[in-house]
Amino acid sequence: MEPKKSKFRTVNATLGKQPNIGPFPADQLIPWAVICGISYYLCHGLLKLNWIWTSAVAAWGISTWWVLTGSRAWRFLAKFVLTPNWTRVRVPYQRMLQLNNYSAPKKVKKIKNIKAISD
Repeated sequence: MEPKKSKFRTVNATLGKQPNIGPFPADQLIPWAVICGISYYLCHGLLKLNWIWTSAVAAWGISTWWVLTGSRAWRFLAKFVLTPNWTRVRVPYQRMLQLNNYSAPKKVKKIKNIKAISD
């Protein structure tokens, strides 16, 4: 048997794949930098802890963030998007157009003998 050939040819193999910087996903680097900054400020700045504890807190925050968001960040982050608050309101009807001077459109005559132009 002959293998079936695809009608489409792959032009760019990276289409549809998640961008990476080395072994790390690119969309995680900014949150990780923020987590490192906050852990540095809290642990090393305010609490005067040594670098081992500061690094441990940063690694804990980064790993927690990576587990929560992972490759499908929208699954976790979509929980924090506010949904609209719908309410029912009764309002009396008000006409937007004044129909006093309104006239109906004129009728157009139909043309009976139309020949189709064929190529």
